[in-house]
Amino acid sequence: MRRIVSVFLLLTTLHSFAQDFSCDNPLVKAAYKLAIETVDINIRRGILAAGADYGGEWTRDIAINSWNGVSLLRPEVAEQSLWHVTIKKDTIGHQYWDKIIWVIAAYNHYLITGDKSFLAQAYICSANTMKSLEQKTFDPHYGLFMGPSVFNDGIAAYPKPIFDTLNFSSGVLDYKNSMYMKCLSTNCVYYEAYIDLSKMSIVLHKDKGITINYQQKADRIKRSILKYLYNKDSDSFYYLIDQNGNAHKYQEALGISFAVIFGVINGNAANQLIHHAVVSKYGITSIYPDFPRYSSEHPGRHNNLIWPMVNGFFAQASLAVGDGTSFTKELFGLTHLALDKDKGDYDFREIYNPSNGQPDGGWQPNGSLHPHYHWESCKLQTWSATAYISMILKGLFGLRFEEHSLAFAPYLPSEIHFVEMKNLKYRRSVLNILIKGQGNSIRQFTVDGKRQRNYSISSIIRGTHDIVIEME
Repeated sequence: MRRIVSVFLLLTTLHSFAQDFSCDNPLVKAAYKLAIETVDINIRRGILAAGADYGGEWTRDIAINSWNGVSLLRPEVAEQSLWHVTIKKDTIGHQYWDKIIWVIAAYNHYLITGDKSFLAQAYICSANTMKSLEQKTFDPHYGLFMGPSVFNDGIAAYPKPIFDTLNFSSGVLDYKNSMYMKCLSTNCVYYEAYIDLSKMSIVLHKDKGITINYQQKADRIKRSILKYLYNKDSDSFYYLIDQNGNAHKYQEALGISFAVIFGVINGNAANQLIHHAVVSKYGITSIYPDFPRYSSEHPGRHNNLIWPMVNGFFAQASLAVGDGTSFTKELFGLTHLALDKDKGDYDFREIYNPSNGQPDGGWQPNGSLHPHYHWESCKLQTWSATAYISMILKGLFGLRFEEHSLAFAPYLPSEIHFVEMKNLKYRRSVLNILIKGQGNSIRQFTVDGKRQRNYSISSIIRGTHDIVIEME
């Protein structure tokens, strides 16, 4: 009973400061409300946990959740959580191969809050961590960073020869060849981290040589990604290069999404990449197709299953290339996965089966006593919820946070005719935003009733303002 009362008081307190979201599509409205409640119920002692069945120690979870909406909607929680996964605010914590994603989240947090004191310490933490990782995990032969792919800490995410049939551990780091592979998603994150470090250095007035150094390193890793992990003939990316130098032709959804979002690839090549991606009935799967040891009847936990966090980024990448159809499929795919009685049943679960939409944790070894183990799909998964929040904020509302402004690039599919967000705090202002109409072309943009030709507001704006955007 005490637990129920505590949760009620938590939600009541948080909702008293919450933004007010409205939408004429009742399913989208219900799913967004559920996503916000999922985030709020996973806040424990000021730290955002990864989900009902997880704690708050995961660097990538806190970084992605902050980046995907918590920095905007719950900025104090995001800041406390971001520092929670560092070592005395000096270096970023575990797990080593993808923890540099924290840099992206930290810079995004600054763009939203404008807090330069936070940025100054985040820059130190980011620069120290990057220097250490350059010394330990960079492969100078390829010009790429080594280690597993982003978030995929389970061996089910990897084909042979990374996978070893004589090893029954679930953790990828227990496999000796894992440290030598070069993965698409991870190296795209390093690229963006260098870009964001260069931007941080400019804001903080660091020596120009430092900025140029980060920019040059970003350029070099981008060239290496395109040289070793991109196939021009098929307009596709390889998933990884193994310890023997062989490239593996699997579709890594998070990797291709990051490549587009970060601008590793652009123009028609990016359009083709998204347009030709293989997508299941309920959305894109994490890694396609099944590895030989898995199948649709026994799907690998980190293989050909739906991880909604991944779908959130693929939705963002879809809009980056103007593919509203792909975005809409992901939006309503996740809406139904979260809400439908035979699927999530009002629960943003960790993983779903792409064939039937039901929660499915997939198969993966779990020690020598359980070499073929069927895992659970955990409940109330935070980054599944923030993926949906991102689809709303970055997709429907089209929020684009920049150093000196907040720009808008909304998209309303045919199933939605208006969305509205009231009491949205942005730096020193409070915004009431109404988007109405259809499509991705802005017909009229007004602030406090006055029409504007530029679709943005200044980052130094203060007070309460009403923004109305009409689409066509």
